[in-house]
Amino acid sequence: MAKAVVDQDTCVGCESCVGACPVSAIAVDGGKAKVDADACVECGTCVSTCPVSAISQ
Repeated sequence: MAKAVVDQDTCVGCESCVGACPVSAIAVDGGKAKVDADACVECGTCVSTCPVSAISQ
């Protein structure tokens, strides 16, 4: 696995990933999700949670 990456063009800022992340590595800033790569544990929960498939690993 790899660190989660958010496609800023696809992200709709719904915050689904924020609540799903078990280590609070994602925050919405300026209407778009941003991943703290240092905190990300590469679990993939955010990838499967995103309703618009804006997050990949």
